[in-house]
Amino acid sequence: MALKITVIGTGYLGATHAAAMAELGFEVLGLDVVAEKIEMLSAGRVPMYEPGLEELLHKHVAGIEGSSGRLRFTRDWAEAADFGDVHFICVNTPQKHGEYACDMSYVDSAVESLARHLRRPALVVGKSTVPVGSADRLAARIAELAPAGGEVELAWNPEFLREGFAVHDTLHPDRLVVGVRAGAGGERAERTLREVYATPIAEGSPFVSTDFPTAELVKTSANSFLATKISFINAMAEVCEAAGGDVVKLAEALGHDERIGKKFLRAGIGFGGGCLPKDIRAFMARAGELGADQALTFLREVDSINMRRRGHMVELAREAVGADSSFLGKRVAVLGATFKPDSDDVRDSPALNVAGQIHLQGGQVTVYDPKGMANAKRLFPTLGYADSALDAVRGADVVLHLTEWSEFRELDPTTLGEAVSRRLILDGRNALDPERWRAAGWTYRAMGRPRA
Repeated sequence: MALKITVIGTGYLGATHAAAMAELGFEVLGLDVVAEKIEMLSAGRVPMYEPGLEELLHKHVAGIEGSSGRLRFTRDWAEAADFGDVHFICVNTPQKHGEYACDMSYVDSAVESLARHLRRPALVVGKSTVPVGSADRLAARIAELAPAGGEVELAWNPEFLREGFAVHDTLHPDRLVVGVRAGAGGERAERTLREVYATPIAEGSPFVSTDFPTAELVKTSANSFLATKISFINAMAEVCEAAGGDVVKLAEALGHDERIGKKFLRAGIGFGGGCLPKDIRAFMARAGELGADQALTFLREVDSINMRRRGHMVELAREAVGADSSFLGKRVAVLGATFKPDSDDVRDSPALNVAGQIHLQGGQVTVYDPKGMANAKRLFPTLGYADSALDAVRGADVVLHLTEWSEFRELDPTTLGEAVSRRLILDGRNALDPERWRAAGWTYRAMGRPRA
């Protein structure tokens, strides 16, 4: 009999995973405790922007004309437990308020709510990013609460989704990592997940089977490595500013070294979002609990470099407009609100952080973003917002390019130049073509390129 799948939590990770599982041919039931989410998803609409996701929902959500009908949504834990053979836990693990540590309350609640209704053999699969050691604790809790007891197995299968590419990354993962317990139960869990992921495995996606702790460490280790690489090139940008070097040329030269590679060597205002910042902080906190805090002390500097970039952009803007202690009387246009392009996610967005700092220092800030406007307005309601890049820059003393949307790379500098008070642009992402902007009469300045 074909496996039936439930997905617990229908946020960014869960909604994508549920739709992708339906695309792979499974009957899927998504569960969430928020009624509004269930209503939206059941109508084929998504509560966030993710390219390709809404089309996938329309292809599979039951009740939509022409759909496969393989995907439904519910708020009923008993229905989900009775329906599924494999239950994916996809809830959020935010940073605790006032601490570095990870807030496990959503995962704990989801596992306990589900386990109480598991009356037959099943596999619970954690996909949320959790502190190492969580899976062992949760496995014991499931065994304690589930009516089926030892017939319910746990596996850990971390997600590696990139916002903007989540659908592709789920259907065509660059690797599949599965943590299972030793013994017959773990062997069954691995066989089941090989069946779930049979299509991507057949397409060549590597399948790595390991123990619980190693599987839990993969995601946080990967994010820590990525954060370190980004902060490294941003540290080099600081040195370039002091020495008169060009960080773009430096990154180009470094990228030709195959041991280093070209990816994520673009200096700018740093990383943000809902994963990298909180994951590296939670990793440090957990290492401290395990007595291995010295192993990760370098991540404090990685975090510090990253946060410093935001303040440096504010200082560059102040210098550019000739402001002293404040931006009073200065009009500042900010292109970008999301933490990265192809997303509407503004969580810990460097772009909005810079905009907010300038606003607090008296600047009249106007923001435009192709997809993140609604979320930005909710988070920073006192900023000004425009419906287009052209409207955002009208009368501006300086334009700040802070999120590298392709729309901004394609802007016509001549047209924008006719709208601004002064043709001055600061490229916080080193993504624009300096020669093109200078040819249109702009003064162009980028981070880590004082002479470029």
